Amino acid sequence: MKNLFKFRQIAVFLLGLILVTGCDDKLSEINTNPYGIDPANANPNLLMPTVLVNSAQSYLGLGFNDLGGAMQYTQKNGWYGGHNNYDWVSTSWAGWYDILRTNDLMITRGEEMDNVFFQGIGLTMKSFAYGNIADLWGDAPYTDALMGDQGSDQFQFPKFDSQEVIYDGIIADLNQAATLLASASTESVTAGNDLIYGANVDSWRRFTNSLLLRYYMRLSEKKPDVAKAGIEAIYSSGIYIQDPSQDANLDYTGGSNDIWITRHVRLDPDDFQRYQACQTFIDQLTMTEDPRLPVWFDSVRVQWVEDASLDVAAESFIRADGEPIESIYTFDQFEEEYADVKFTRHFNPNMADYNTDLYVGLPASILTPESYNGNPIPGQGTQNLHVSQLDEIYSTAGSAGDILKARILSASEVSFIFAEAAMKGWNVGDAEMHYNMGIEQSLEVWGKADMYDDFIAQSGVMFNSTIEQIITQKWVANWSNGTEAFADYRRTGFPDLTAGPLSPQPEVAIRFQYGNDEYNNNSANLDAALNNIEITEFSGNFGADSQWSKPWLYQGTNIPF
Repeated sequence: MKNLFKFRQIAVFLLGLILVTGCDDKLSEINTNPYGIDPANANPNLLMPTVLVNSAQSYLGLGFNDLGGAMQYTQKNGWYGGHNNYDWVSTSWAGWYDILRTNDLMITRGEEMDNVFFQGIGLTMKSFAYGNIADLWGDAPYTDALMGDQGSDQFQFPKFDSQEVIYDGIIADLNQAATLLASASTESVTAGNDLIYGANVDSWRRFTNSLLLRYYMRLSEKKPDVAKAGIEAIYSSGIYIQDPSQDANLDYTGGSNDIWITRHVRLDPDDFQRYQACQTFIDQLTMTEDPRLPVWFDSVRVQWVEDASLDVAAESFIRADGEPIESIYTFDQFEEEYADVKFTRHFNPNMADYNTDLYVGLPASILTPESYNGNPIPGQGTQNLHVSQLDEIYSTAGSAGDILKARILSASEVSFIFAEAAMKGWNVGDAEMHYNMGIEQSLEVWGKADMYDDFIAQSGVMFNSTIEQIITQKWVANWSNGTEAFADYRRTGFPDLTAGPLSPQPEVAIRFQYGNDEYNNNSANLDAALNNIEITEFSGNFGADSQWSKPWLYQGTNIPF
């Protein structure tokens, strides 16, 4: 204790000495990191992987978590406020602006080095990041953003540009990126640091144009002439993602710091077990006998069986191939001992009501998801024996080239965009051809290409010339990419989703609230932006900054409500 006290005395003395004898330039020297790299000398090859990894993994995080819940792919049985019930209060966009700052430096260094490859992919990734910000929040800092180091209040407290201005800027930047990439060389580019395309310029051109397709379709109701001309031109060029081998994906290596979002089951099994199938999605997959169902979800571990002869509501034990074996509370202890055994549990349908299907999901936004369907051991993060969770691959797979990837944009999405465009009468080929191709490409991605012929012949899958069917199958194909499915839902109202009983409003939420940083540090510009958001009958006490208020893109429509 005496030594600690003397150390503190010395520290206080030295601090006082600095304050008394120091001057501004000396303090600046003290606060300069001698090991830091001058941004003017930054190597864009070293900036590129940070931009690509953080962009792809942030996108997956949104689409697999809260927006995966909103789109009713999954529900959680623990820590489920944001996932199940749209608890998106004060949602920060700081991560996206962190990506944009690094990306901005990559673009700047590309300009200084006269390297159009880095400029082109930088503009593409800038558009991707700003696109997500505009999609999810609405108005946001854009033209005055990323310039806080210039000192002016204008840049330290940037104004919010309208969602329309941001979308227009995205389209302009993507067109410029496409032009730059058309003449780009990969000289001086470290191919291994491009973790998406390995410095393949042709692939980046396809991705850039495909991202343009996404945002042209986003604007198809607000600016149909712009969208029509842009989509037709890209289709005519043939430079877009046409095959799953060209998808914009980020692989996971399976290393300790590079694992799929639910793969840390060995460290925290509760986290993996919180992910349960949503009944909405299960209904869609089972109705059409979708071959991707067993790739994405596991069947229930113990299937309910109706038995009216019971004198109790439900048995307190389980059965292996019909024979009673163990208490339900010790299931984990002996499951591995019974390979290829059918586990069941009987209940009296006159005294209880349970879902007897082999694949069972949690209904959206219910009060106690951890107890649903007679779970005998309810609790946050406990495995429900009677509800489907993610397939085992989502906890154990871990090698490069696995089907689990952070997917940014796919050939399947592009095909569905063209199918929708053809339905609008635009000159992009046949709607049915594109629709069928979108399904076939998705089946290929998930290892079920050999089942295409049988699947496409299903009555609920065979093309019926409706936008609803196109967007519904696009929703299915967008599994793990709930962010894009969320954008389609708000734009079209499809798939037809119903908010659950614990939702604060009877409709699915449509945007994120602005974060506390904006309220605390940029309130004047935030207030101006809030005036551009349309309050709806579901906005509630939050007013304009509600998850149920409408930014520009959805104003003047009754979609999705």
